[in-house]
Amino acid sequence: MDILREIVLVVHFIGLASLFGGFFVQMTAREKVINNAMFHGVLVQLVTGILLVGLREMQGLEVDQVKVAVKLVLTLVIAVLIVINRKKATVALPVWAIIGGLTLLNIVIAVLWTGGAVDPT
Repeated sequence: MDILREIVLVVHFIGLASLFGGFFVQMTAREKVINNAMFHGVLVQLVTGILLVGLREMQGLEVDQVKVAVKLVLTLVIAVLIVINRKKATVALPVWAIIGGLTLLNIVIAVLWTGGAVDPT
């Protein structure tokens, strides 16, 4: 089960790279858009995040439910913003910045909030 959890964690990181990478490639662009990398990245993040929590619980490992809830809410807000704005020709700068800021906040919570829900150790 450990290897499965580690594989899902790697896929979770790939989703993060896709979401944040899709955001970063637009830093110098005049008009911001929701690109496919952002859309697919947030979906991968949602699915693998839920799987990681489920796998930890199945193994009897500690899960910080408050941290999981906070991260889930942040990811859902990001997903809703992405889905709502996905088909638009351009996205307002504040919306685009909120997506990036919430993604960064989610990373900070994952790394700095101890008692990690997806910490492989």
